[in-house]
Amino acid sequence: MLGLKLPTDPRWVNLAEKSLEEILTDHAFCEQKAASACISIVQQYPDYEAIVDAVSPVVTEEWGHFRMVVKELKRRHLKLGRQRADRYVNELLRFQKKGGSRDTQLLEKLLMAALIEARSCERFRLLSIGLEDEHLRSFYHEFMVSEAGHYRMFLDLAHQYIDADTVKKRWHEWLAYEAALMERLTPDGKLMH
Repeated sequence: MLGLKLPTDPRWVNLAEKSLEEILTDHAFCEQKAASACISIVQQYPDYEAIVDAVSPVVTEEWGHFRMVVKELKRRHLKLGRQRADRYVNELLRFQKKGGSRDTQLLEKLLMAALIEARSCERFRLLSIGLEDEHLRSFYHEFMVSEAGHYRMFLDLAHQYIDADTVKKRWHEWLAYEAALMERLTPDGKLMH
C-alpha cells in the first residue's frame, strides 16, 4: 500500500523497546517537525485553497500527537530528552530539488512529506505488532492509522496540483532514493557511509 521499496530492519523494534525514552523523545520531536512542516506549506501556498483546507487541520493533529507522546513519557516516568539530528530527514532534504517553479517546489515538499509519513506509518505498524507492552502496541496502532491518512493526503494533493505523469515519475525517484538511504542507515539511525 505504501510503495516503500525497502522495509525497516526488523531489529529496529528490539532497539526501540530497549530505549523507550529515546524512541518516544524522537517520536515527539518528529510530530513537532511535522506540524512545523505543515505550517510552512500553508504559509508558502496560501492561495492553494485545497492545500490550506487539507493541511491546516493536520497542524492541530500533529501538535496533539506531540502532546500525546509527552504524556506517554510522563506516564512512564521518563523525560523528554533533547532533540537529536535526524539523519533520515537531513538526507531526504539533500535529495529535494532546489529552485525551479513554484509548483516544482510544491511537488518536492508534498512528496517528501508523503514519504516521511509512509515510513512513519510502516514503523508504527512494526511497533504496534512487535512490542511486548500491550498499551504501547495500541498507542502506536493509532499513530499508524493517522500517518497512513497523511501519506495519502499529501499524494492526493500532489495529483491535484501537478500533472499525473510528473508526480508518478518524481515519486518513483523519491522511493528509489529513500530505499538506497535505508540501506545506508543502521537500525539505530546512523549512516554507515
